[in-house]
Amino acid sequence: MSIELVRNALLWCTVINFALLALWSLLLYVLPHEWLYRILRRWCHLTAEQFDTANLAGIVLYKVGIILFNLVPYIALRIVG
Repeated sequence: MSIELVRNALLWCTVINFALLALWSLLLYVLPHEWLYRILRRWCHLTAEQFDTANLAGIVLYKVGIILFNLVPYIALRIVG
């Protein structure tokens, strides 16, 4: 497996993961916020603040994971190669 192939794979993983992050942030959190909260409140008995905290923590954790596991190795391989 060549470095160029790994570089391209990491680049596409980064792009796809940031697209999923944007989908989560915009379509599943910002736009139908009240609807999602009503559904999850029945299952998990969360307050609105707990729901917002859990969502934002998940978004931040996912973003950090994308940066650490996709973007940083891609940049390192660009520097090396």
